[in-house]
Amino acid sequence: MTAKFFAILTNQGAALLANATALGTKLNITQMAVGDGNGTLPTPDATQTKLVNQKRIAPLNMLSVDANNTSQIIAEQVIPENEGGFWIREIGLYDDNGVLIAVANCPETYKPQLQEGSGRTQTIRMVLIVSSTAAVTLKIDPSVVLATRQYVDNTAIEVKGYADAVMKKHLSSANPHDQYLMTSNALKELVSASLVGDVLKNLGLGEAAKRDVGTGVNQIPDMSSFITGTVNAFRLPAGHIVQFDSGTTTTGTGTGGGFTKSYPTPFPHACLVLVGVAYGTLGYRVSVSTNTSDRTAANMNFVDQNGNGIPGIPVGYIAIGY
Repeated sequence: MTAKFFAILTNQGAALLANATALGTKLNITQMAVGDGNGTLPTPDATQTKLVNQKRIAPLNMLSVDANNTSQIIAEQVIPENEGGFWIREIGLYDDNGVLIAVANCPETYKPQLQEGSGRTQTIRMVLIVSSTAAVTLKIDPSVVLATRQYVDNTAIEVKGYADAVMKKHLSSANPHDQYLMTSNALKELVSASLVGDVLKNLGLGEAAKRDVGTGVNQIPDMSSFITGTVNAFRLPAGHIVQFDSGTTTTGTGTGGGFTKSYPTPFPHACLVLVGVAYGTLGYRVSVSTNTSDRTAANMNFVDQNGNGIPGIPVGYIAIGY
């Protein structure tokens, strides 16, 4: 049976391809055109320089080597859903200079437009066989109007394989995001003084963040240095002890106004300051005499403006020593 559907090189295409093969240059096939043959199925003619009735021409969507036959080059064009309204009965391949390289006929198919109530994406493929210089033919695969499921699956597998390889390399890298600090090694990567300053600033940390803990100058106080383990007494970082307490003056005849009470903790070396306070004595003057020579107890006398002791009044003291 004589083939009804076939493809041939045009005379111009055959000459250009033979010349490119002889000179070792390349023939750049860049566009594919489709036409309706003016309503009838045309017979490809090698003398053609254009299609019988061209309806559309556009750049190729793909030009690749057939994975199953390395002597075949596959040219493919996809017609989108928003283009159409014509029959497809003829196909042509053009080079980058607009020369018709090959022409073919194909089983007629109608390419609708969405406005007509139906639309589809349509794929046209043509295979160029370059088995030898003397025998170069073109053939059209009329069974492929839309991209086959196998073709799409193969492409998906290829893309997935590439993505998997990239992700595997990414995950196996010691530092896949070298523009960021690694959590496990962040402090070692803070090698620049200016970078450390920026980090402290971004964290809202001032000079205190860079100070040592201790009791010296420019150090953050160690709160344990304030602890004495005694109620009403605490130790300052420099070693001084501050103590305080309260009570009531004596009421005996001739001894009224006196106050003696043991310190919460005895001063190891000396009492430097002892200050007495009388409570509830508004309206008259009170004088206080203190004895700092006693390192174990607060000794004070409270007298009025006449020099008489004031018995039975609430008083308190604060003492500093070391």
